[in-house]
Amino acid sequence: MHKKILFCATVDYHFKAFHLPYMEWFKKQGWEVHIAANGDMVLPFVDKKYNLPIARSPFDHNNLEAFNSLKSIIKENKYKIVHCHTPVGGVLARLASQDARSRGTKVIYTAHGFHFCKGGSFTNWMIYYPIEKWLAGMTDCLVTINEEDYHLATTHRFKAGQINHIHGVGVDTDLFTPVSKEKKLRLREALGFKPNDFIMFYAAEFNKNKNQSQLIKALASIKKNVPNARLVFAGEGKLFEECRELAVTLKVENMVHFLGYRKDIEQLLKAADIAVASSSREGLPVNIMESMACGLPIIASQNRGHSELVEDRKNGFIIPRGDDELFGKRIKELYDSKQLRKWMGTESRKKVVPYSLANVGVELGEIYSAFMMEDSNEAESEYYRSSL
Repeated sequence: MHKKILFCATVDYHFKAFHLPYMEWFKKQGWEVHIAANGDMVLPFVDKKYNLPIARSPFDHNNLEAFNSLKSIIKENKYKIVHCHTPVGGVLARLASQDARSRGTKVIYTAHGFHFCKGGSFTNWMIYYPIEKWLAGMTDCLVTINEEDYHLATTHRFKAGQINHIHGVGVDTDLFTPVSKEKKLRLREALGFKPNDFIMFYAAEFNKNKNQSQLIKALASIKKNVPNARLVFAGEGKLFEECRELAVTLKVENMVHFLGYRKDIEQLLKAADIAVASSSREGLPVNIMESMACGLPIIASQNRGHSELVEDRKNGFIIPRGDDELFGKRIKELYDSKQLRKWMGTESRKKVVPYSLANVGVELGEIYSAFMMEDSNEAESEYYRSSL
């Protein structure tokens, strides 16, 4: 079989955000790299890209067209490996790969956080759990990125060929790194902030899950005691304007900065004092890992992804869901103590090491290599003969 790999996801910016280093790695091994996803983004390290109408909703009729296209693409290209990501992309790619899999193609699925989880909604368990358990039987390798998902998949006996745990998608700890006080001040000036501003940073899409409104409410609870607090949001989304209106209603509009989509997250993090995160559900969030790599203390809502990265009272604080007042108190606690911020920031930097690109690259490399080095079998040979 030709040395080709297909990466499939719901949308193409997923690959730009998380997987370019691993696509580059395959190119260096002499492999042909193909992408199938919704979107027309031009990506490096890609030999062929398929723009498919994959929709986030599993019930969207466009997914049937995407499935049929995927099946034809996989049959035509005779991939050695299909690596799929995201819930809908993962469903379609695994279903579309079954004929090829019976003839030697290996199918890998990375679960970037199961939609069913401890504390998850009954609806998510009813819909996503049976689907994922069924599809595990069509998966040669199920990759989980947090301990809770790994424990769930193994204890519930998901029937994937193998189940592996890796430390997320990796963070560049050489790019995201702490800076000196002098450089931090220069960055703040360049970004339009004052030297004594207390900057709290959160990069995320504005949606119900990311729950930016909790941070605005927490800020409002301490606005009199921390008048120089600055809550900085990077991102866009459906709830962007609603959150702006909330800031006005709570009279903190001058303390909240809505930056929209940004390409300078690294600079914004290095200018910040702390990182905050308020999402209800996370797999293993890159924004937290990047913040930790920059040596920032973290205040985050309680969920499996946050709790795996943030140890309460060590490299930050974990806040029970919906407790806006406690969130505000923890912000004030870090504001009051530079020494605590420094200590927690140092712990963040130590704790992020296993999640570095270098370490995750080794973990993924071991998984990939096992499938790349397998000898051709009779089924694979038959696949070629039947295609002539």
